[in-house]
Amino acid sequence: MDMFNGKRNIPKLKDSMGRKQKQDSEEESECPDLEYNYGDTDTHLCEMAELYSYSELEDYQTNIQEFESIMKAMDFKPSWHNLSIENKNMVAFKLLDSLEVSDKTKRMNAARCVLYLLQGCWAECQSDKDQQSNAKENVLFLYKFGIFNAFVNLLNMEIESVQFHRKTQINCTDSTNLRIILNVLYTFIEVLRVSEFEADVEFKEFRENLLADIGLPYTEDHIVVKLLGMITKFCSGLASYYPMKKVLLLLWKLILVLLGGMDTLANLKNEYRKKVKLPELQEDPIEIIKSMRSCSPPPSSTDLMNAQKRGTRQKRMAYNLNALSYRLTDDSTSLSIYEEGLIKQSSLDESLVVMDLSYQNDEDLQDYEDQQLGMDDISNMKNIQEINDFRPQTPPTPLIIKGLPWIPKVRHKDLQFFLDQTRIKFLGFKLDNDIETLIGLPDPIHESVAILKQYMYTSLADYQIKKEETIQRNPIIMGNEEVDQTPAEVLYQAMLPNLPQHMIALLKILLAASPTSKAKSDSINIIADILPVDVPMSFSESVKLETDINRQKEIVVKAISGILLLLLKHFKANHIYQFEFISQHLVFANCIPLVIKFLNQNLVSYVSSKNTIPILDFPTCVIGDGPDLSLDNIEIGEFPLCSWRNVYSCINLLRVLNKITKWKHSRIMMLVIFKSAPILKKSLKVRHAMMQLYILKLLKMQAKYLGRAWRKSNMKTMSTIYQKVRHRLNDDWAYGNDLEARPTDFQIEERFLRSAVDKFHARRYSPQYDDELTPSDFSINTALGKPIKLSSEFKQHYMIWLDQEVFQNNINWNALITDY
Repeated sequence: MDMFNGKRNIPKLKDSMGRKQKQDSEEESECPDLEYNYGDTDTHLCEMAELYSYSELEDYQTNIQEFESIMKAMDFKPSWHNLSIENKNMVAFKLLDSLEVSDKTKRMNAARCVLYLLQGCWAECQSDKDQQSNAKENVLFLYKFGIFNAFVNLLNMEIESVQFHRKTQINCTDSTNLRIILNVLYTFIEVLRVSEFEADVEFKEFRENLLADIGLPYTEDHIVVKLLGMITKFCSGLASYYPMKKVLLLLWKLILVLLGGMDTLANLKNEYRKKVKLPELQEDPIEIIKSMRSCSPPPSSTDLMNAQKRGTRQKRMAYNLNALSYRLTDDSTSLSIYEEGLIKQSSLDESLVVMDLSYQNDEDLQDYEDQQLGMDDISNMKNIQEINDFRPQTPPTPLIIKGLPWIPKVRHKDLQFFLDQTRIKFLGFKLDNDIETLIGLPDPIHESVAILKQYMYTSLADYQIKKEETIQRNPIIMGNEEVDQTPAEVLYQAMLPNLPQHMIALLKILLAASPTSKAKSDSINIIADILPVDVPMSFSESVKLETDINRQKEIVVKAISGILLLLLKHFKANHIYQFEFISQHLVFANCIPLVIKFLNQNLVSYVSSKNTIPILDFPTCVIGDGPDLSLDNIEIGEFPLCSWRNVYSCINLLRVLNKITKWKHSRIMMLVIFKSAPILKKSLKVRHAMMQLYILKLLKMQAKYLGRAWRKSNMKTMSTIYQKVRHRLNDDWAYGNDLEARPTDFQIEERFLRSAVDKFHARRYSPQYDDELTPSDFSINTALGKPIKLSSEFKQHYMIWLDQEVFQNNINWNALITDY
């Protein structure tokens, strides 16, 4: 095991394949615009390929051998598509019976056969499209026989039969059975996900039935709860052989199909707002971000030093040329001409130095024109270029949006604070919870209040907080609230007992999979399910293993980031205090420094990494002749400009960080304490509009705490924030220092939030809450009138009790009626 966690003698992929990734210390001045479409998932083909690791190549052949043996035992030819419907039904019933036998070997052989069928019977396919079509067809066919529920039962059996042996080295053979079961379940769920886009009636019926099966009330036996328990058990060291990548991928897809993706969430938000009579959302953030173009990153210290060196070198060359001309001529006229040329050249060089310090290419200059000059016709200024810059010039991108992309927003709290300050200034007092009375205030204040009310926005979270405060003040009148059993609500109730442990386990795995984390002896091993039994001997096998390890870590980060973002967004839409509860536990588990640590790497290199071998991806590796891996064909295939999963992971983690820190001063101060500003600024080098937007949001919320010197030296970043991020009309993020916020205030803020969440849980989920609000009856007649059930043993020995407890005791009856 140490050979895979520590320093190995295996040749590095970056050294062997020529894919050397640049280190943080190297200059990273060029990053093209990424052509990347953000979505809930990647394509169906890519999602299925990421399920299988490169160490599972031998399993494909084992699966088809088990299929052939079962077909031979039933006197059928080993060709699934040539069977009649009756024969296919016979095979399906045979497999279902084999999955329920007591012999574990026979069960897993039948499971391998089912997996081969769900893989599309790839031995009978000629192309990827045939394989995908056959796989979907077989999923629909086998589901009718209850194969999905049978494999859920198999998963429960495997979880209960935990291997308690403590092996020094865990490899891929320890998790074989679990990998087969998880592969089958994942294939069902992935086809369920893409069935939403199928127009066939059969797909629609399959989707409804399977969603009904996995959407049953969440008990401790539900598959989602079981998978979360597997993650917790894995991190505790009780089951270190679990194939964690497959568990996380299955959990991610289950949550996605149960709760819904971005489109479903947008519809849910509008539906919830309609119920409480709030206006629907007019903006689609994803569409607005798609219309935005990426901005040029601010120059780093290395860029400034290089630009200064270029300017000094150009100035020195100009001086030498003029000195040489002076020595070659004695004519005073020529001397004056050369002196004039020297002065002009020097002034030109100084202007070039200034330009190099501020702008690195034409796009930077274009950004400056957009921000500072505000010109309508930018084409008149497009011919400015740097001298001695031989890099290809990027064509100017036409501006799609004129003006700011977002509609400004004003919270009720912001308007109340503005009126309080204004009333104290002009009237000497303030009115609590009053935004209508403007008597005695000057006309400009009236106009300001009118503008603020024009952009007033009441979020669903604000409404839920206000409603919860009203219920807490009037528990008897409004305490009997009917809670809609939405998928998010039912899932939250199932996760609530062990939710802190689940969050800690997810972050532990994220830390282990982070590229910036260092291997430690006590860290969890997330690559145990891909480690071979024997050490790779050939050079190509070493390259394959190195690629597989890096690929596995990237997929794990992708799955965890998707899970966290889905939970946060859906719980926030369902109820704000559910979101706050999970956010607090993420903060307590050091999620903020973990994400900052993840971003503290060469993100340009990370999002463009090519930790994949196309000829080994499923189903390419099984269709046609088997892959013959060598250094000549290891790079055969298409490599996109960026890695979809890595960009997806970065955007998701940035969104998670935004959600748990927004409007929380104590958590924003954690961003400042952990020095996230330079890390986030360096991350702006990734030229993608959505990713840059969430980075700029994080910079904006902490700008007031970074001081005037930082804002002054990062004016281009401040200007970009003004352009890209939504405005809060009376927010002083760009110029003010929050003098009212003290560290003690931060602590009080977190305590109040924790208290509000605890009261919410006690009211909605604690059975003791109703007993506390039940009126008490202290009447003696009521107490004596209650029926009391006596045990048979007491009835049998009643006379003995009467003699010992009543007749033999001296009772002072006068003391009972004494008035104290």
